[in-house]
Amino acid sequence: MIKRIEQYLQERCEQYVGDFEKREYAAAEAKLKSMESRDAKILNVRAHAMNIKSRLENDKETVQYRVHWEYFIKQKDFYYIEEEIESRVAVFERGECLRDEEAVQTVPEKYPESVELQYESNERLLYSYDRLKAIQYAERYWSNYNSAYKSFGDDCTNFISQCLHAGGAPMWGQSNRSKGWWYSGESWSWSWTVANALSLLLQNSKVGVRALQVSSPQELMLGDIICYDFEGDGRINHNTIVTAKDIYEMPLVNAHTYDSRMRYWSYEDSNKYTPQIQYRFYHIVDDA
Repeated sequence: MIKRIEQYLQERCEQYVGDFEKREYAAAEAKLKSMESRDAKILNVRAHAMNIKSRLENDKETVQYRVHWEYFIKQKDFYYIEEEIESRVAVFERGECLRDEEAVQTVPEKYPESVELQYESNERLLYSYDRLKAIQYAERYWSNYNSAYKSFGDDCTNFISQCLHAGGAPMWGQSNRSKGWWYSGESWSWSWTVANALSLLLQNSKVGVRALQVSSPQELMLGDIICYDFEGDGRINHNTIVTAKDIYEMPLVNAHTYDSRMRYWSYEDSNKYTPQIQYRFYHIVDDA
């Protein structure tokens, strides 16, 4: 199976010579190498495509579609299914495919550089973090978005905030976007939706949801958070939640934006991955 996948990837890379397609090929190749390095094998792959929208203009048809990937993985005596939902765009002219690539995500929401984020409060917010409920939420909504919340083109941090809140983390600081961690439907704090702001909250908050930064992924528990700085410039771009562990106690994570379930934590198979990537591992602490 691995050889057939490698052959398919090679043929695809030769067919499409654009930079974006080459990055896709490199990411797929990195996935196979990552599997091999942790004694894992892809036994089977299934893909289900669904047409979202199509547009015909000047004899060219642009099709937006989603692909649900399922990887049946064996890691020694441990079997599990990793899932991803990929949004893609294909352009056809007279039945010939001109290009087929991952859809470009919208620019993530950013807080103004002049804003000073506030993570302290006189409020007394004691709570117990229910890791099982946080994981159950992450499993239920990794691909099926909760209509009670606004969804964003770049939705990773919004999703992680929802998981933390489902686990019992209390909101605080409402009405001031620079303060605390909250969502009201019409508005929300920067820390609820912006990856870097949530990372700063977990690291610096003294009330409500907060965390202890640990040095390795093996130290994380289910329901803990991993933050990703893809460029290594000190600013967090992406967040995931730990929903399982493999046989070596390495995290498997769920996430939004590139919707994923039981994905290996390192993201070496991501188009965003660079050799400069930095990670922050956060163990959620509470008052229990």
